[in-house]
Amino acid sequence: MEIQTWTFMNKTHCKACLVIITGWILFTGCTNQQPDQVEIDWIQVTEQAEWQPRDSAAEYAHDGKLWILGGWFTPQDSNPRDIWSSTDGSSWEMVSEKVPMEYTDLPGSLVFQNRLWLLGGRKLPGTDVTNEVWSSPDGQSWILEGHASWSPRLAPGFAVFRDKMWILGGTEDFYQNNEGTLFNDVWSSRDGKEWNLETGNASWPARTHGQAIAFDGKLWVMGGGQRAPDVVARNDVWSSEDGVHWTLVTESADWDPRLWFSLVVYRDHMWVLGGWSDVQGNFGDVWYSKDGRNWTELETETIWTPRHEHSSYVFDDKIWVAGGAAGTDNILDSEVWQLSIPEGWLENHGGR
Repeated sequence: MEIQTWTFMNKTHCKACLVIITGWILFTGCTNQQPDQVEIDWIQVTEQAEWQPRDSAAEYAHDGKLWILGGWFTPQDSNPRDIWSSTDGSSWEMVSEKVPMEYTDLPGSLVFQNRLWLLGGRKLPGTDVTNEVWSSPDGQSWILEGHASWSPRLAPGFAVFRDKMWILGGTEDFYQNNEGTLFNDVWSSRDGKEWNLETGNASWPARTHGQAIAFDGKLWVMGGGQRAPDVVARNDVWSSEDGVHWTLVTESADWDPRLWFSLVVYRDHMWVLGGWSDVQGNFGDVWYSKDGRNWTELETETIWTPRHEHSSYVFDDKIWVAGGAAGTDNILDSEVWQLSIPEGWLENHGGR
């Protein structure tokens, strides 16, 4: 008598067993697999989305959809002004071929008060920047809310915190980053029209191409630095309970200094994804932290090609990565990837 046994998992992490005895198939039932036993891996949702490959786009998760707007093709070409949405990351629909905003490269992009917002940004070719503030309820109809009190800029940090929109730092010149063009000011607004200067000179060094986020009752700023003419990449982490008074959490995080990375909150942790530095080139790593000081690298068998200025989202209880400039040659792509982690898994795998 020959006996063969297989175990497998379904999408609900149910562990099942098949026993085959000389041609008879017996299903022995299933037991729920614990979160720490689940294999974590990235899944490529599509190799080529319907939108043209790009980086530096505005991204939103809103109204049951992923959204991508504008971005960058080449230094010589005008920046795209299209906007697309998707309910599943695989099939994308063009919402508008040409939005009214001209400055769609390296803008701030937020979901606030059930609207999409676009803050600042650059118009290509060149380095013309703006302080325009636009909003939309549906991605198709856009309203110019006005010109903000903060000076025109690209690549600032931005976040929603304490029922307000925040914009932090950035630069007024993509090609000349120096004391005169880099910012470390912090502004907030409850309506996108009136902006309040919280501090004109935050404790953290002036920077662009970094990230800001709201997490654990605090506002956070990390990474970034300057790109041109000399590269200065940072991996410092700062936090503030009011946007005015800032605390240096760590001068050097466990992840390498970088520009052009993504930062999201997922499973009660902050996540750093990808990026670029002149030393490393593109990064293909993923790090998570509960306190901003201690970081753990998530190592998976499958992951997207190292890249920078990709779009990142938290949507449908997953982390998503879309587009960006990838590989050693910085080739633009329109890939879409997703990562799902069960609740409780991080706590059993060094989540700090």
